[in-house]
Amino acid sequence: MRASLYDRHGPASEVLRVEDLPTPEPGPGEVRVKIEYSGVNPTDWKARQGVTPRPIDGFQIPHHDGAGVIDAVGDGVDPGRAGQRVWTYLAAAGRPSGTAAEWTVIPAEQAVPLPSGVSAELGASLGVPAMTAHRCLFADDRIDGKTILVAGGAGAVGHFAIELAKFYGARVVTTVSNAEKAELASQAGADLVVNYTDPTAAAKIRSFGQVDRVIEVALGPNLELDLAVIKPGGVIVAYAADAADPVLPVRACMTANAVLRFVLLYGVPADALREGAKDITAALASGALTELPVQKFNLEDIAAAHEAVKNGVVGKVLVTPT
Repeated sequence: MRASLYDRHGPASEVLRVEDLPTPEPGPGEVRVKIEYSGVNPTDWKARQGVTPRPIDGFQIPHHDGAGVIDAVGDGVDPGRAGQRVWTYLAAAGRPSGTAAEWTVIPAEQAVPLPSGVSAELGASLGVPAMTAHRCLFADDRIDGKTILVAGGAGAVGHFAIELAKFYGARVVTTVSNAEKAELASQAGADLVVNYTDPTAAAKIRSFGQVDRVIEVALGPNLELDLAVIKPGGVIVAYAADAADPVLPVRACMTANAVLRFVLLYGVPADALREGAKDITAALASGALTELPVQKFNLEDIAAAHEAVKNGVVGKVLVTPT
């Protein structure tokens, strides 16, 4: 099979290469997926570059997310799953075989059935962002009737956080930085979209109602705004880290009576991941989740795909391995 891989950390153009590798066979409890699209996320370029280094056992095929068709199953897996369209999550977590290849082999539960009518592009866009959004929303109980602030509503996590929150009964306000991103957030279903650079941003959010939960992409820059709108006992959930750690204004956090939670998908309990996959698939089946703008790259151009994500491209970046 054709696959992209790296065997050392470094810049995309220097360490990523495409090679022919033996087509993998699924072991017990595993399935093999013929990949149609592989989704690229910030965690992928950070791991490859060594910003958040992970051990490399010989070589690493990058990317956790993808969509395709199961074409072989290992012992202990229902043979009827062969031929099933699926979306994947955490394919490269502690394993060498990510989705930037013609085939990947993963634990069967990490290949989630893709409902009829859902495009492979949308399926490959889920994984890390949708599962992260779900955990941020639901780690602190139900959200129906709650008011949710989604910071960065035009990003992939923000996009799915808006749509999942609306599907499961919450009111949603989101912050963005420009008109293009505001349009994307509105299309995702946000009830109120606020430009966070507006000096009256906090007042506009407070007029919508006190916030029960903040889904936060940039804790340091946004914490002052979050504390200004959070209700007592409300939860600020951070899922991304800036290069420099923020200085925590302890007294202001105490005054707001806020709770801080941190989410990294790799450490989320397995039962919560299974619940997330189930809820996301239910939302997919109902038509509640939609695609972001997509940029597609061939496998030979995977370095450019990584650079696009690193440079903050709006929308999703997908790689076609065939």
